[in-house]
Amino acid sequence: MENYFNYFTEIEEHFQRRRGGPLLVSTIDWGLIEIWKDAGIPLEAVLRGIDEAFDKYERRPSKTQKINGLAWCAQAVLAAAEDMKEAAVGSPQGKKNETARGFEVAEIVAFLRHNAKQLLTAKLPEARGVSGRASAGETAETLDGIAASLESQKAPPRLEDIERRLTVLEEKLFAILLAATPDEQIVQMRSEADRELSPYRRKMPASQIEQLQKQYVHKRLLELYGVPRLSLFYMS
Repeated sequence: MENYFNYFTEIEEHFQRRRGGPLLVSTIDWGLIEIWKDAGIPLEAVLRGIDEAFDKYERRPSKTQKINGLAWCAQAVLAAAEDMKEAAVGSPQGKKNETARGFEVAEIVAFLRHNAKQLLTAKLPEARGVSGRASAGETAETLDGIAASLESQKAPPRLEDIERRLTVLEEKLFAILLAATPDEQIVQMRSEADRELSPYRRKMPASQIEQLQKQYVHKRLLELYGVPRLSLFYMS
């Protein structure tokens, strides 16, 4: 499994270096990074795309607007990913264009148990027929079970299988949060997403805008209720 402990932080830090100063990465930016991660875009392609976007910007005779978000780099990142894919076609060694970093079992176990504890203290919402607390407790129990299984097995863990299970657990939590959160709060979050995405609508396809709106709402819900991300990509 090609993966990174620091996929998110590498991108954030590289973007800040190229911009020439600290800038807090927004919820929209984190959503975009997650889309790239889910699409399997290599870290190297993202970093190349950021460099290309800034290089192109710096060649402009007039710089009336600053690059204030990763969305300005989205087209360049996709182009870099396509270039890397084409360069890999026909490679006799099946050359990979990124460096994968392995996962230590002890680190995975600690990550799972930390998230289990955080879920037990999270203030998940309750609604008629929907119990956030019960769902959090069941998810925490499952995470502890996965951790115990990893500790007891001698063979190297199949990270793809673990990640699939974590994805299913996270999707169930999102469904609970969406169902139990008052409609007016969800509407407000979507309005905030629309405002933040407004400057980038011409720079990204509609499908990506729709994904970012969804990611924005998910991230706001997690922040609102103190729910951790479960994917191994968030181990950094």
